Amino acid sequence: MATAKLVLTLFTIFFFSFISSSLAIVSTSWCNKTPYPEQCKYFMQNAPRRFVPARMSEFRKMAVEMAMEGALQAQSHNKWLGPKCRGHKERAAWADCLKLYQETIHRLNRTAGDCTDSDQQTWLSAALTNLDTCRTGFAELGVADYVLQLMYNSNVTKLISNALALKNNNASSSATQDATHNDGQGFPSWVTAGVRRLLQSASPTPDVTVAQDGSGNFRTIQQALDAAAKRSGSKRFVIYVKRGVYQENLEIGSRLDNIMMVGDGLRFTVITGSRSVGGGSTTFNSATVAVTGDGFIARGITFRNTAGPQNHQAVALRSGSDLSVFYRCGFEGYQDTLYVHSERQFYKECYIYGTVDFIFGNAAVVLQNCMIYAQRPMSGQKNTITAQGRTDPNQNTGISIHNSRVMAAPDLQPVLSSFKSYLGRPWKQYSRTVYLQTYLDTLIDPAGWLEWDGNFALSTLYYGEYKNLGPAAWTSGRVKWPGYRVITSSSEASKFTVANFIAGQSWLPSTGVPFTPGL
Repeated sequence: MATAKLVLTLFTIFFFSFISSSLAIVSTSWCNKTPYPEQCKYFMQNAPRRFVPARMSEFRKMAVEMAMEGALQAQSHNKWLGPKCRGHKERAAWADCLKLYQETIHRLNRTAGDCTDSDQQTWLSAALTNLDTCRTGFAELGVADYVLQLMYNSNVTKLISNALALKNNNASSSATQDATHNDGQGFPSWVTAGVRRLLQSASPTPDVTVAQDGSGNFRTIQQALDAAAKRSGSKRFVIYVKRGVYQENLEIGSRLDNIMMVGDGLRFTVITGSRSVGGGSTTFNSATVAVTGDGFIARGITFRNTAGPQNHQAVALRSGSDLSVFYRCGFEGYQDTLYVHSERQFYKECYIYGTVDFIFGNAAVVLQNCMIYAQRPMSGQKNTITAQGRTDPNQNTGISIHNSRVMAAPDLQPVLSSFKSYLGRPWKQYSRTVYLQTYLDTLIDPAGWLEWDGNFALSTLYYGEYKNLGPAAWTSGRVKWPGYRVITSSSEASKFTVANFIAGQSWLPSTGVPFTPGL
């Protein structure tokens, strides 16, 4: 009997040892397909009830779940670090990180459900951007030496990168299949018919009206947003903002989806604030208006930051709203005016003013038929139109400027010879920006593009120009970086159009914003 028990015990030990070894071998095989296999193996072998995937689709889902587990653990830890902050700046950066981790968890949770390949790549790209923004906030305020070291978890970043690298080889097919489709009114297809009617309507029926003179439902936009938060369901909520200058800092969070704000025109309805890095905010939190609720639409409104060039980074609008649209809006500031932070975004017939890096971020964004004005910077500064922030080669992000105009603002025109202006510079390792069929006036330096820091990112960036017009469109004097190219193929250029780059055919028609899907 004792012998039988011994044999059974030995067999059990052998069996589970064999199974464990087999699981480890299979896990290693899958994890070796990722950029960071060690993090993958650790989570696969240490998480409870982890099954061995049989197909790539199962492994992709598991990779997202691993990233989610890592993010949840990190957020649980980070919440308790507030008392360790050693001053206002550290607390400001820490508070941003809590929001950014929460938004990352929200995006990973959506990615773990049923979604298209385009959705998955967008939301994973955004999750990665959020964590990079967390780290950046500490660095720009000069307080990266203590609390950041306690809270920043590089394993979470690597787990998200792993999930991002497992994209379907046909991930872009859904976006490109309808590339030649046009609804006849110049709208991308991700704008539904209902939203298109709202945008094209001379006076869409508002749910609430904001007026400073008391003639509406509310005197402030914040009161209208509070009312929207109490609505049942997520039906489109239209806020009409009558003419006036509204001195408000607004945060339209992820629980406020499908908000539409309609003004009386960009010259008449203005939302203004003055937060800045010079004033003690992070760039992320300096925004006059910050939006993360998906499906946000603005029409006929100017977003302004009056901090001035001396206060450095000062954002007028930050958008992390997926499938967001800005139509005939204005964005006014100096350094870092328009923060296209993350997700899929579309700007049509907008006016954008700034100096240094004034269109920046890591969204997948197309600006079409926009007027882009470089203003007079501070003495010794150079103007840079864009600073795109892609950190991972698998992110589906970039800035595409199509059929627009790049000009000198009135305050820069008399002193053009004193300041150089460039199309962009590489904020992050895989920075990606293209100008397509855009008018470039004399302000743009013949080199076209500016280094960020020596040779940083010059071989990993993607900067392109396609059939641009105007006195600064000649490319013979352009930079000779490995990552820069003059695009001569229409098929290559079309990758950055509304239809292909932001899958615009699937969501823009519903917004009512006119758009050109292709070149």
